[in-house]
Amino acid sequence: MFTEMMLYLGPLWIAFLVGIIVGWAWKPKWASQGTHKLSCAVLKSLELSLPSPPSVYDNCSTFCTPQLNEGRSSVVTEEDLKHLWQLVEMRDGGPSWINMMDRSTPNMSYQAWRRDPKTGPPQYRSKTVFEDATPKLVRDLFWDDEFRPKWDDMLAYSATIEECPTTGTMVVQWIRKFPFFCSDREYIIGRRIWELDGSYYCVTKGVSCPSIPRRNKPRRVDVYYSSWHIRAVESRRGNGQLTACEVLLFHHEDMGIPWEIAKLGIRQGMWGAVKKIEPGLRAYQKERASLAPLSRTASMAQINTIINIEYLRSLECNEDSSKSDIAVTSEKPLAKNISRVLIFGGVIVLACSLDRGLLSKAFIFGMGRRLANRGKRLRDCCET
Repeated sequence: MFTEMMLYLGPLWIAFLVGIIVGWAWKPKWASQGTHKLSCAVLKSLELSLPSPPSVYDNCSTFCTPQLNEGRSSVVTEEDLKHLWQLVEMRDGGPSWINMMDRSTPNMSYQAWRRDPKTGPPQYRSKTVFEDATPKLVRDLFWDDEFRPKWDDMLAYSATIEECPTTGTMVVQWIRKFPFFCSDREYIIGRRIWELDGSYYCVTKGVSCPSIPRRNKPRRVDVYYSSWHIRAVESRRGNGQLTACEVLLFHHEDMGIPWEIAKLGIRQGMWGAVKKIEPGLRAYQKERASLAPLSRTASMAQINTIINIEYLRSLECNEDSSKSDIAVTSEKPLAKNISRVLIFGGVIVLACSLDRGLLSKAFIFGMGRRLANRGKRLRDCCET
């Protein structure tokens, strides 16, 4: 068994050492300031890196006119609505969805799936059901950028760049805070909501914005898609009442790191991130019940384009959309055990050399926790 273990760990250690050499060659600023500052940086990262105050980015947005101009009025179109509807109805012709997770709390249930398209990053599908919540309130929660930092501690800054008071279309700028080994990331997001019989199709995606030039820091994320369908569903309490709210989310973005590594980290960090939404929702319910004034972004969430099912069907009347499905099998667990030393060494390598993409806390800390636990089991096995 020891021989087999060494055959497996050998290539990983070689890759680890190469990563150290590459990371040191790149020489980040804190690496040249002595081991004391490096230790402080590591300790800070373990404290989960609180978001930067919004004042840090007060001058990020250079486009001041709130009205969405005529040339930009089509940043989110009916084509985007059609694509989301096809995803919801599983008629987009993509590969099968592979089950990742099925978790629940007394007031929330959560399921997640993943699939790997031929091109582009992995795609994720999730279904979250909140008890005692209405679709309108959940719609407003996800749109309310002023309230979001109370449950999403990675949002360091947000601003509305453009908006359309007729369709509710918005272009917003987000800057998200990440651990010390990854610089902040900037998103330019176009978003719009369509309403169908009390349910909501909410599209958000990365868009271009010439009025806000690119900068070295924060780095801009271009490949971004996060859209959801919100509707009332029957409570799992079995009372026959539509007192629960279902959110069907579809998400993908290019993290700029190997996708196989990203999938491992996302799988392990996903539930920890999702659990924060439910307390945020309850706090939002209390705030709205207090009749506090709506934020501007929450007000924009209430400007929706009303559609009917015939209109949705007409969008794809000339297409032959094949059915996608959910695979019976689930993801296979990681088959190999990796040592704890390799894991923590790998985190330092990432700190030195992998500031190239969107490394979320769900990815970094999820991957570290999962692989460290497996490293412990490997050591215990060897000792026995």
